[in-house]
Amino acid sequence: MQPRIENWQITKPVIRSKGGIVAAQSARAARLGAEVLADGGNAVDAAVTTAFALSVFEPWMSGLGGIGYMLIYSAKEKKVHAIDFAAISPKKLDTAAYPLASGGTDSDFFNWPAVKEGRNLKGPLSIAVPGAVDGLGLAHERFGSKPWADLLQPAIAAAKAGHPVDWWTTLRVAGEAVTIREFPTTSAVYMPNGLPPAQGEGAAPRLDMGHLADTMTRLAEAGRRDFYEGEIARAIAADMKEMGGFLDRDDLAAYKAHFATPTQHKRGQGTIHLLPGLNAGPTFADTLARLPADLGRNASDADCFAAYAKALTAAYQRRMESMGHDGDMAGQGCTTHFSVVDAEGNMVSLTNTLLSVFGSKVVLPKTGVMMNNGINWFDPRPGRANSIAAGKRPLCNMSPAMVTKDGEGWFAIGASGGRRIFPAVFQLSLFLAERGMDLETAMHAPRINVDGPDRIEAHPDLDAAVLDALEKVAPVTLTEPTILPTSYATSQVVLREGGVNYGGAHPHSPAAAAITVLPG
Repeated sequence: MQPRIENWQITKPVIRSKGGIVAAQSARAARLGAEVLADGGNAVDAAVTTAFALSVFEPWMSGLGGIGYMLIYSAKEKKVHAIDFAAISPKKLDTAAYPLASGGTDSDFFNWPAVKEGRNLKGPLSIAVPGAVDGLGLAHERFGSKPWADLLQPAIAAAKAGHPVDWWTTLRVAGEAVTIREFPTTSAVYMPNGLPPAQGEGAAPRLDMGHLADTMTRLAEAGRRDFYEGEIARAIAADMKEMGGFLDRDDLAAYKAHFATPTQHKRGQGTIHLLPGLNAGPTFADTLARLPADLGRNASDADCFAAYAKALTAAYQRRMESMGHDGDMAGQGCTTHFSVVDAEGNMVSLTNTLLSVFGSKVVLPKTGVMMNNGINWFDPRPGRANSIAAGKRPLCNMSPAMVTKDGEGWFAIGASGGRRIFPAVFQLSLFLAERGMDLETAMHAPRINVDGPDRIEAHPDLDAAVLDALEKVAPVTLTEPTILPTSYATSQVVLREGGVNYGGAHPHSPAAAAITVLPG
């Protein structure tokens, strides 16, 4: 028997409110988003504020240099919309710049064959075109109710004040300190004294975020496209040229976030809306299609989890064969996800990422923007479906979802955690829509992770009958839910039932919270 490494129970109660709720991986960012809701903003308004605030409060996961996807439920239209602001490689990328090293695998979480000098993993050659700013702007243009400039003010104020250092900041910076030290501007922000910052007995120190506040101020005044076509774009391109990167002004000017049509999948009491394209949405849909039709409240846990494991295994095998291998990412949470619901029932499910922790490790000197390392999504081996190429979109793991019931928004859900993302969102969605769990029960329920063939990770609290059933599918490893590295994906969920909103944050994510701020 595998010994338990924890002897306490960690819980986070779900909150309940007739007002709006933001559930995010940073309580500080969630609070700023919730204040927008309390001030009369809608779910998309709150999402814009939350996303920009995360670039200050959780800068190792996402930010202006990030890429991702979102789903929006419009209560007025009774319709789910999807926005794709995912990565694309620079048009002038030269594949010869990424020769394979003489052996070994990379030091990050994808386990790709190592590339010379880690060029696909860190530094200017690892940077893909960032889409977050355009994606947020597109959502606001279509659905926002408050002025764009007003929504950026809380994040601007936070950036001017600086990132507040706590023990979690120390841990996140220390984990990447060796690589951060290679990049002077990044090191100046996150290790100003040459070491990871730490809070002593007094007030929390603040990290100077460089020109990030100035960049957001410019965005507030000039609009989102300045990031791609204006003053900010020129600054980004100048820094990239000086560093020897491929990303240039033409790449930025050509980038456009766009609406996509979600796929719909009826399951239990709900309809699950998923993203199309080079993300985990199609594999999620494939997994749902492989399930038996009779896994409702009356099915045993053993039957349900065995069916989940079989479907996940088969769907992942098909994903690798038909869409390309997306790496072997294990034990990491290097993305952010947040979910929003407002008092009228509008919802947002948004995933944004730098890919790796601190992305490329490059903070651009002229803008203060931490840039993604989206090139690391590509397989560095040539001749494969997901191989590095110029002007190409890579296969990624993000999987935000929106679930409706009888045409009304029911819950918005998503997670961070690489290849662990969609197995978690898949199970939680079924716990709620098909198994009849309430949100608090679902958020704390033990689950499994299956993200490849012949391996199942299982929470030790699962019943013996469940573990026996899983062993008949594939070898099982009992895996505790840990804080860092993250053994299960980090999920944030909001749910609406009978005009009342509920929000739940991942119990083992120390900074995550679901927050409501009532008007007045």
